[in-house]
Amino acid sequence: MDALSGIEKLMALEEIKRLKAKRDRAADTKDWALYESLHAPDHVSENGDYGRWTTAAEMIANTRKAMENLITAHHSHTPEIEFVSATKATGIWAMEGLSFWKQDGEERWFQAFGHYHEYYDKRDGRWMFTWRKLIYYHTRKSPGAIFPPKIDN
Repeated sequence: MDALSGIEKLMALEEIKRLKAKRDRAADTKDWALYESLHAPDHVSENGDYGRWTTAAEMIANTRKAMENLITAHHSHTPEIEFVSATKATGIWAMEGLSFWKQDGEERWFQAFGHYHEYYDKRDGRWMFTWRKLIYYHTRKSPGAIFPPKIDN
């Protein structure tokens, strides 16, 4: 394993934290070009709501459809980041997610608490997401709410 010096490790930690912050902001603002640019083309995403997606393009297409009529607020915090090598890392982030939408003319909401489990690679000089699994530990929703939204393919 190629070791990172103390300063290199601190810089890499900050880059990964900024990567995650950009991902949450891109999702909430529906900036799909930015969102996709943060993920390696071979990114794999496992989401209990929707199953497994095996490319960044597939994940982006499905995420866009799922979030089309949602207003969201993603919060990720207290990261546990470990370096496997100078160019590979893993991370676990505590999360809270809020989604708001109209269903049958009524305002609805969904709230989730859990953890993101992620892998990152440094490619072409920058850190990127290569794998993500979302695990919910507690969810709640407004009465009558149907969540997650169906994705029409």
